[in-house]
Amino acid sequence: MFEATRSAAAAIGERRRPDPHGRPGFLRVDAVHQGDWDGAKGVYHINAVDAVTQWQVVGCASKISEAYLIPVLEGVVEQFPFVLLGFHFDNGSEYINHRVAKLLEKLHAEFTKSRACRSRDNALVEGKNGAVIRKLIGYGQIAGEHSEAIGKFYGRHLNPYLNSHRPCGFATVSLDERGKRRRQYKTEDYRTPFEKLKSLERAEQYLKPGLTLAQLEREALAMSDTECARQMNAAKTRLLGQCKVQSALPPTFR
Repeated sequence: MFEATRSAAAAIGERRRPDPHGRPGFLRVDAVHQGDWDGAKGVYHINAVDAVTQWQVVGCASKISEAYLIPVLEGVVEQFPFVLLGFHFDNGSEYINHRVAKLLEKLHAEFTKSRACRSRDNALVEGKNGAVIRKLIGYGQIAGEHSEAIGKFYGRHLNPYLNSHRPCGFATVSLDERGKRRRQYKTEDYRTPFEKLKSLERAEQYLKPGLTLAQLEREALAMSDTECARQMNAAKTRLLGQCKVQSALPPTFR
């Protein structure tokens, strides 16, 4: 009797939304593809955002396969100032595999993945994909050979700017008369990820060994918000001038 082969779901990662309980270190991670051109793949931006503080680190890979992705993920991990406790991915095979699972096991971090038909599971990082990466880099194709230069720009300029100088909105959540959650973004709720980290009770307990809030404070005060933004934009202009960017319209206009 003939029986078709049954597909088996990957038993890597737990399918649920993580609950940080107010602790930093639970990351939402996503990849942003920088387009195709004439059959050639563009770079992939690896975007990681902490669920509590919105601390954001962006890396860049020339390809999305495991061999190229793992070193970039390791570089992203090193740039977070606090101990990492969990990683949440969508269901792409580039993340749901044994090499990524081994990396997270070494970090003693939990591994969760998005649930079906629950688009909000990874909404935080997806919003940053557009508000940060697409806004700064655009939609034009950038060849994979430029991934190293882009990664250096992120580490030296963009990531410090995002975390010490660019305010984020942190919602005040309340229940209405029907019991539904309402999110309000008040003026006093806007602060940088570093300011949010400092505001946590006993914040230093979450930092990596050997790192202090005083060190992070000195780095944040090394230049003004305006000067940091100016230097970041100047570096971005130089970077894109060096890359051969193939013009492209956003998907909605193609």
